[in-house]
Amino acid sequence: MPNKRISMRKLKEILRLSYQGLSRRQIAHSCGVTHPTVGSYLTRFARSGLSWPLPDELTESELEQKLFPPRPASRSSEERTVPDWEYVHLELKRKAVTLQLLWQEYREQHPTGYEYAWFCQQYRTWKGKLDVSMRQDHKAGEKLFVDYAGMTIAVNDPKTGEARDAQLFVATLGASSYTYVEATWTQGRVDWVESHMRCFEFLGGVPELLVPDNLKSAIKRPSRYDPDINKSYGDLACHYGTAVIPARVRRPKDKSKVEISVCVTERWILAALRNREFLSLSELNAVIKEKLEGLNNRPFKKLPGCRRSHFEQLDQPALKPLPARPHEFTEWAKVRVNKDYHVSFEKHHYSVPYALMGRQLDLRATKRIVECLHRGERVASHPRSPGQGGHTTAPEHMPESHRKHRDWSPHGMSQWALKQGPETQTCIEEIMASCSHPQQALRACQGIQRLGEAYGKDRLEAACRRALHFKAIRYRSVESILKHRLDEQSLEPEQESNLPEDHDNVRGSDYYH
Repeated sequence: MPNKRISMRKLKEILRLSYQGLSRRQIAHSCGVTHPTVGSYLTRFARSGLSWPLPDELTESELEQKLFPPRPASRSSEERTVPDWEYVHLELKRKAVTLQLLWQEYREQHPTGYEYAWFCQQYRTWKGKLDVSMRQDHKAGEKLFVDYAGMTIAVNDPKTGEARDAQLFVATLGASSYTYVEATWTQGRVDWVESHMRCFEFLGGVPELLVPDNLKSAIKRPSRYDPDINKSYGDLACHYGTAVIPARVRRPKDKSKVEISVCVTERWILAALRNREFLSLSELNAVIKEKLEGLNNRPFKKLPGCRRSHFEQLDQPALKPLPARPHEFTEWAKVRVNKDYHVSFEKHHYSVPYALMGRQLDLRATKRIVECLHRGERVASHPRSPGQGGHTTAPEHMPESHRKHRDWSPHGMSQWALKQGPETQTCIEEIMASCSHPQQALRACQGIQRLGEAYGKDRLEAACRRALHFKAIRYRSVESILKHRLDEQSLEPEQESNLPEDHDNVRGSDYYH
């Protein structure tokens, strides 16, 4: 077991790739850890009693406790027997003999011997490393090598006449050398991820592994032993059920397939288009599609068939099926919660629970949604806003005192009055309009709000109607109406006459003839 534990995110990635059927060596290359480390974590997971996929309610803290219980007291190393490494080395040359088998035989003879991870590590230390060049034999549907061509191609703007260089994305399958090419404006994360999506659609399936170069859009921090894969690229791999194994830095032989395809693409596509003028990226890609068809159908020189025929025989049947829905590009960022319990993304501010003030969160953004995660758990979700400098605030994220202040603001009061009814809304607006500044009328409006809590929504609406009818638009008037139950009376009572119809002072209609 290594001294330094990996992150829970990387551990979950190890478990996901393991249950997709990848070998421990492939997982180690993809996640940037050693082969013994992968074996150690998988062993711990098997002993924990958990199953994959992990339960949704299981937090990262609970997972860590189950995988890393307190260590029992270790035995003295003097009781253990060191294996005979020469014997191990010779036995490994025999067919079907593995380190796992030799370690099991060693433990049967020495029950108090060393664990499997130590056994493998010490053997590799004894054996050393052989710096040899080996011809790679690629399995069908296993690896897709991806890179950008070194050459670019100019696209002229028809309005300004200025030329802009387009980048060339190249992807090649290992077994058949079947190639996909397209032009994009940049080598940025969005173009990089979306080019992969279109490539998978072109292939009609997904390979087991992606082998990119160490460009920033794919690898955040290149390292021979611990590369840090860009989260947006990792999300793509997770959605399509594949894994990323970046090529080693300054080791072009790790991706020789795509290096050759880049040369072939530059020779048979870019060179052939050197005298053509293009006015849009879509026009360029339409021509590249025609040229690519000829490239994949071009016969091999030393082998029978062509790239397409080999693809149909080897890679196509072995590719994984495409998921039901296409991937949605995601952006990740580290953000810190400000004192106003908001985080900033693209100059817009989104609220999170106020208890997280000062904490660092992971922000995940798609074209529609912005999510904030704390230790792998979502704590806030908002629609993505294109406006800069604005705030998107959820009331449940605010402290109680801030919510009350928000409700008592002019805007909050207007929103409250709107929910009560049109008469209450008009009454509140009239009170606010009667003062030179809305804040001056805020206390009277708060009083009317409290009357609504005491007498109910319906009676308050009737009282405001009566106050508006008699133009007595004041808090005291509304309070008096409710207190004396005048809101239950008609606004226009019938007036009864006390004079008899035959009185001497009543002239009658005949008087005017």
